Amino acid sequence: MPNRGIYPKLINLFSLLLTLLFVYTATSKLIHLDTFQTRLERMPYISSYATLISWIVPFLELVIAGLLWFQKYRKVALYGSLVLLGVFTIYILVVLNYSDSIPCSCGGIISTLGWRAHILFNTTFMIMALLGIIWYHNDNIIQTHQNTT
Repeated sequence: MPNRGIYPKLINLFSLLLTLLFVYTATSKLIHLDTFQTRLERMPYISSYATLISWIVPFLELVIAGLLWFQKYRKVALYGSLVLLGVFTIYILVVLNYSDSIPCSCGGIISTLGWRAHILFNTTFMIMALLGIIWYHNDNIIQTHQNTT
């Protein structure tokens, strides 16, 4: 197998880091499900959906983490990562700008981050997912071109 460059290796690294993030956060949420749900109930704009969100978010995190390791589904999982992190980051920004109450629904070590650090943390992982999508697309174009010549 010829060396196709650094991009596939970086995509694997980003997939590993996203997997670790999602497995860690999902596990933390599920282990402390009552606490996670209670915190969601105190969140502005989404409190009435706390029970549903408390189950759907960790489920999505685990599904995305699993899909990141199947080449066939990696691109979809990278998009899912970007969307999930993006929705959460936008929600944080909306709450910070338009709400008086800003409880943190995070678990584990991530809950010790301040809001700015949390946004930077999420943005970093969103950039990884975006670069993974771009490089995945470019790598597939290169492979298709090599297979046709």
